[in-house]
Amino acid sequence: MDSSQHNLHVRQIGLVNWLGLWTLFTKEVTRFFKVGFQTILAPVISSLMFLVIFKYAFGGLRPSVHGIEYVQFLVPGLIMLGMLNQAFANTASSLIIAKVQGNLVDLLMPPLSAFELCAAFVGGAATRGLVVGLATGLCMAFMAPIIVVHLWAILWFGLHAVLMMGMLGLLAGIASDRFDHMAAIQNFLLLPLTMLSGTFYSIHVLPEHFVRLSHFNPFFYLIDGFRYGFTGVNDSNITTGAISVLVLNIVLAALCFIALRSGWRLKS
Repeated sequence: MDSSQHNLHVRQIGLVNWLGLWTLFTKEVTRFFKVGFQTILAPVISSLMFLVIFKYAFGGLRPSVHGIEYVQFLVPGLIMLGMLNQAFANTASSLIIAKVQGNLVDLLMPPLSAFELCAAFVGGAATRGLVVGLATGLCMAFMAPIIVVHLWAILWFGLHAVLMMGMLGLLAGIASDRFDHMAAIQNFLLLPLTMLSGTFYSIHVLPEHFVRLSHFNPFFYLIDGFRYGFTGVNDSNITTGAISVLVLNIVLAALCFIALRSGWRLKS
């Protein structure tokens, strides 16, 4: 076979390897759908248990928040909490499992650029977060009123939330070598930030210095903006929150690209 015939069998990738990107993305999505009881059903049930406890055990004891019933105030926060946790878990678990099992080379050998790797991993994480959020919302609709007041806020903060956690999970997976490293990040960093983000309360019930600290928590802006989309009430300036999460995601995207391109803790 001469060179001209051989060249006919060479795939022209182009500026972006769309086939490779799509293949890795579908692999990430298929991975969590195959264990849907663990990755989708379990977080939905967990969120429903929170709602049942607060609605039937404490609902009558909790005053209204910003003029709306406490349960209606709580629902968007629970939906967002599930989205945040599952988007992070998808990229983090994918990378740490590949490291532990020793098949990380299968991700690094194909002709995929740092951008394509980042887009596929984060896209898969965002998909899992959105699926969990949608499933949780549909189930909670049978137990509490869910009203769309500002659709743009739901879409903006919901999408930025799953993208942010997908990128944080990617960075955590790159930085970690073992499951206990990942557990430390989740327990000592992410858990406090999510629990102290206003999911279960309005920050205005806190002492003044805690209110100021809450404004440095990006999860607070995500949950507050997402809740604003469903209730029309908010604890912070929505424009400030929308710009803040956009800027933070741009920074995280740059860090993910740099880490993947350099091969930091991946090729050593």
